[in-house]
Amino acid sequence: MAQVIVIGAGHAGCEAALAAARLGCDTLLLTLSIDAIALMPCNPSIGGTGKGHLVREVDALGGEMARASDDCLLQGRMLNTAKGPAVHSLRAQEDKQAYHRRMLRALFAQENLEVRQAEVSEIVTHAGKVTGVRTAGGDLIAAQAVIVATGVYLKSRIIIGEYTQACGPQGLQAATALSRSLNDLGFALRRFKTGTPARVDVRSIDFDRMQVQPGDDPVVPFSFMTDRRLDNKAVCYLTWTNEHTHDIIRQNLHRSPMFSGAIEGTGARYCPSIEDKVHRFADKDRHQLFLEPEGLDSPEWYVQGMSSSMPEDVQWAMYRTVPGLERAQLTRLAYAIEYDCIDPLDISPAMNALRIEGLYFAGQINGTSGYEEAAAQGLLAGINAAQHLHGREPLVLNRAQAYIGVMMDDLTGKGTDEPYRMMTSRAEHRLYLRQDNADLRLTELSHRIGLADDARMRRTEQKVKDTQALIARLREEGLYDRLKQPDVTLDSLLPDATAFSQAAREQAQITVKYEGYLKKEEAQVRQTAAMEGARLPAELDYASVPSLRIEARQKLQRQRPVSLGQASRIPGVSPADVAVLQVYLKRRQAEN
Repeated sequence: MAQVIVIGAGHAGCEAALAAARLGCDTLLLTLSIDAIALMPCNPSIGGTGKGHLVREVDALGGEMARASDDCLLQGRMLNTAKGPAVHSLRAQEDKQAYHRRMLRALFAQENLEVRQAEVSEIVTHAGKVTGVRTAGGDLIAAQAVIVATGVYLKSRIIIGEYTQACGPQGLQAATALSRSLNDLGFALRRFKTGTPARVDVRSIDFDRMQVQPGDDPVVPFSFMTDRRLDNKAVCYLTWTNEHTHDIIRQNLHRSPMFSGAIEGTGARYCPSIEDKVHRFADKDRHQLFLEPEGLDSPEWYVQGMSSSMPEDVQWAMYRTVPGLERAQLTRLAYAIEYDCIDPLDISPAMNALRIEGLYFAGQINGTSGYEEAAAQGLLAGINAAQHLHGREPLVLNRAQAYIGVMMDDLTGKGTDEPYRMMTSRAEHRLYLRQDNADLRLTELSHRIGLADDARMRRTEQKVKDTQALIARLREEGLYDRLKQPDVTLDSLLPDATAFSQAAREQAQITVKYEGYLKKEEAQVRQTAAMEGARLPAELDYASVPSLRIEARQKLQRQRPVSLGQASRIPGVSPADVAVLQVYLKRRQAEN
């Protein structure tokens, strides 16, 4: 018996299992293959626009992804540096196999955590509560909480042209039985789709025909706890498709499973295949591609921007039209993959199923895409499964606290009809929710729960202290307003400021330069917090609330919002309905 069982050991499952175990729960992590733990079946990178914010938040809360990323770094870059700090986003190219081994070590070294290779075929419940799982081999394992983090493996199907195979990413085993169990428990499953490009033998790439893309110097680490210098160990390369590439794709669109109807699942709008890009953006004469290494010692390179499900002969032809890939030897073909996922409207912002106590969902099973989105959900599910077992209130992050809160509010309040991807544009408070201050926003919350340790908390407190000291120096020396000028930096005004950490100097500079904007943002955050702080009782019967419209009652009854703020964002709930709920809550409070 385990207190918590985690199904799946991708990026969501790893974070969920580690969090639950670190919070004192006896945890069992079940995976189809130990060899595929923390696998990066698509791009071997962490972060990117919006996604880098999630990784920093996972780290601030005490998760593992950022530290593992720093340990396995091949190349680091800060994206969007020509814009303001709200959209600066870290991205790190990773050594794929090293990352797998690094996470494997973390799992097997963790107290209270057991890792086992097995397929789960059934989630067992009794009287509306989880009681355990049954494996495909027939083993019944009791548990008080179960976290489903199955990724893209549920009834997964690989598609390359007319060829299909019932398997997971890179030919790994699919989970074939669990979908029926979820159906039996009342979850309506949907088919989503993602894809990946071909891999190319490095010996067949002419890098001289491409543009070198070096990493940053110095490299900014993902983890707030990383002190050592990080060095780039590899470079990436930039090239483009051309009209010849596009002609081959257009001539064979009728053979694409995307256009022939062979693919049933819904794909991600923000990560289209190359055939979809050529079809949708017919006016573009080229599309950008990045050549990225799969590992320091790997002979395979990844062609970012050229995912496809075209037939094999078309793939060989179109890849070889790209400058630098004329002699390309494809080691692994590009493919699309379909899989089952649930409707995230069936879970709460705390990751738990609305109708079954002790059941949690995290990652691509919830209709999201990306390693970073998965890790953030896994961490939150692991925390809240432990909170549930310890009889404590769940950790629920709102839109004014974290990108994780934005993601969970979007998913559980609006749902998604395509694989959800985090972007900075989704966050209305993005000037406040920067990646550089994730520790200031979240570490204390996690420390109170018991996940962020004392060393992390002390570091956060020191950053606050140093930032305040630097701002005080600027005021004392009459330099505060001078720093607000666009081309003036803190280091140029206070040369001895280098005695303070780079993180504190960055925080002080942003605080001063964006003071006016931040004050406006903080006022909006306070208004948002008031709505989010108006909690709706979990047991509230919306059918009994006078003056609510029928549509609002139905939506509220199904989705069970945790606050007035979340209720206001549910499609079909009008401002008038929210006002009715406000009056109802005031009357209820007065009566009590």
